[in-house]
Amino acid sequence: MVTVALYVRLDAKPGKEKEVEAFLKGGLAIVREEPATTAWFAIRMGPSTFGIFDAFADEAGRQAHLSGRVAAALMAKAADLLAKPPQIEKIDVLAAKLPG
Repeated sequence: MVTVALYVRLDAKPGKEKEVEAFLKGGLAIVREEPATTAWFAIRMGPSTFGIFDAFADEAGRQAHLSGRVAAALMAKAADLLAKPPQIEKIDVLAAKLPG
């Protein structure tokens, strides 16, 4: 069961869209190593608008992810790739359907 999630909006700098997409696709391998990350999605919502949605069983899992390698890599590359800092929203999950 998931109880909490994150939604992170990413707005790519002009000309950096392919780099943001590649960064997000590369993040999947790292997130697969996070046992507390129940679900993780890298999404594209428009030509230069991207996002991450991920879900966790509890607050400890969410905090572990926020302190993890993908978050650190994103913050390190944010100034180069993004038009503005990532917008991170902490979300409470009311209901979910997951495989398994």
